[in-house]
Amino acid sequence: MRKVSQQLNSLFGGKGGGGDSDGGGGSGMGRNSKAVVSLALIIALVVWLASGFYIVGEGDRGVVLRFGAFQKISEPGPHWHLPYPIERVEIENVDAIRTLEHRALMLTADENIIDVDIAVQYRVLDVVDFLFNVRRPDRTVQFSMESAIRERIGKSNLDYILGEGRGEIAVTARQTLQNALDSYGAGVMVTAMSMQQAQPPEPVQEAFADAIRAREDEARFRNEAEAYANGLIPRARGQAARIIEEAEAYQEQVIARADGDAARFTQLLAEYQVAPEVTRERLYIEAVEEIFSASNTVMLDVASSNNLMMLPLDQLFDAVPRAEGGTGPMPQPLDASRSAFGVSTPSQAPNRTGARPDPRAREVR
Repeated sequence: MRKVSQQLNSLFGGKGGGGDSDGGGGSGMGRNSKAVVSLALIIALVVWLASGFYIVGEGDRGVVLRFGAFQKISEPGPHWHLPYPIERVEIENVDAIRTLEHRALMLTADENIIDVDIAVQYRVLDVVDFLFNVRRPDRTVQFSMESAIRERIGKSNLDYILGEGRGEIAVTARQTLQNALDSYGAGVMVTAMSMQQAQPPEPVQEAFADAIRAREDEARFRNEAEAYANGLIPRARGQAARIIEEAEAYQEQVIARADGDAARFTQLLAEYQVAPEVTRERLYIEAVEEIFSASNTVMLDVASSNNLMMLPLDQLFDAVPRAEGGTGPMPQPLDASRSAFGVSTPSQAPNRTGARPDPRAREVR
């Protein structure tokens, strides 16, 4: 330190040795003060030079400025630059996602007022452009965002904004915002833009809510009607096809029956031409057989001097199928003095009234 002090003294014009005691003492004190000053200067120089060390963190970039002019970009890690005021470093995060929100009343294309709340997310794409091309980058992004969303809102109707157009408006506004920032050279990339809220102003919200509910009811009724039509039309088509098939089957059946009747009549005509009497008798017998086979008939042949005693024939007829295998009670056996049909014979049932029976009463049904 003594040698350094001597060198500094010689550098700043100090002299050593000689003189009287008082003079020697004064020069010694002067040398000591000079040594302290020199030491302080050395320490200040070291500190000043050490202030040039800086560290750039992960995801950051350091912009080195020399007398305010851009020099270079420092990557993450430790670095050194000429100390202030010669050079200075501005560190900017280029990986962080920054978010800006804005809410305002805007005018739609159909002259309605709507309350819009939007949010945009962006990050720094070029740190040099971000710092030097615009004065306040964040304010620039905010103003550009508001301008872009106002442009899209001003070109759209209120119903479209409140309905299906909210997402599309956000997408197109994001593209408009990115084009504007690129034209400014802001060095910013917009990553996302969303319309968080779009609603009418507070005084008219209830009326707009009623209108929205009416539109929702309209859509629901339309869907229900379409669903009903989609279910009814196939059913009606199926019924129509079934009716057509039944009609065609009935047509074929009638035609076949008519053809069969015509063929039978032709054959019968040929037989009738060969033997008319025999054919008429056979037709008569077949007709009587067909009629009697479908009806319950009791044939009685009584003498003119006998009584005709009528029994409950419906019970008699019901007893016959029960006797043949039904579950009802068996008919009681007839009395020996009666015929099989419950009618008295001339010798067994004398005429109590003395009246003569009608000889024409031959058949009872």
